[in-house]
Amino acid sequence: MTTTTPDTRKTEPPSVKRRGQRDGGTMGTFGLYTAVGIAAFLFLVPFYVLIRNALSTDAAITGEHWELFPTNIRWGNIGELFDDPSVDFARSLWNSLVVAVSMTVGILLVCSLAGYALARIPYKHANKIFYLVLGTLMVPSSVTFVPSFVLVSSLGWVDSYRGLIIPGLFSGFTCFLFRQYFLGFPKELEEAARVDGLGYWGAYWRIVVPNSLNFFAAIATITFISGWNAFLWPLVIGQDPGSWTVQVALSSYLTNQTVVFHTIFMATAVSILPLVFVFLFLQRWLVQGIAQTGIKG
Repeated sequence: MTTTTPDTRKTEPPSVKRRGQRDGGTMGTFGLYTAVGIAAFLFLVPFYVLIRNALSTDAAITGEHWELFPTNIRWGNIGELFDDPSVDFARSLWNSLVVAVSMTVGILLVCSLAGYALARIPYKHANKIFYLVLGTLMVPSSVTFVPSFVLVSSLGWVDSYRGLIIPGLFSGFTCFLFRQYFLGFPKELEEAARVDGLGYWGAYWRIVVPNSLNFFAAIATITFISGWNAFLWPLVIGQDPGSWTVQVALSSYLTNQTVVFHTIFMATAVSILPLVFVFLFLQRWLVQGIAQTGIKG
């Protein structure tokens, strides 16, 4: 005959457990929002200082008594920037827009086609070509800078959009990202397209691209920002002030003789507005696209 020993361990009432879980969850949420708030504050402070200095005088920027919230706001600094006869800032904004948009469209087309071909078209030398593309990533840009300039100069592309755009229409890293993405793209969709009589180009254009817009948007965002912020190549190719991009125009405000602080800050604030709009508009697709690159952990 066996006897059972009653369980004398104390059990916590369900209400106490729920209260503890609720309190822990509340504290965790509060800590999360606090951390996010602090990070957002630290991220936005430089932007506020930039706008504050852009709408101030040089004395208010460099004075001994620096005010966080100045009372004298000079909206006329915007007109002064665009009326400056020494630098055609509006023209430089247009040049940067043309260069960034053209490079974005060109890189998306060229690199996506190259990546799709390396991932899908059966060719015995495809891996060798892919390794050569990866090899270009190991060559420093400073090594190819002078030969690229000599080639562009011999073609007569100095001070032209062709010289600013065409040499940057291919990126080995972007081609690598597209190949990795297309390797993970469902083959069933492409096989169904081939049953309907589409070739590689038809499957790419009518099936793959419409179902990969998130990834294309992510690459487009990164490429646009890179093209807009380019400085060294536009500085060398755009020798005439009429072909300056916005980054080259910004550098012209800082010389050995004069430094006009409020103009520099205003020009910087205006130059980053397109990047802010592009990032805010495409940030959702940027996160989703990066998650689909095929190189996530």
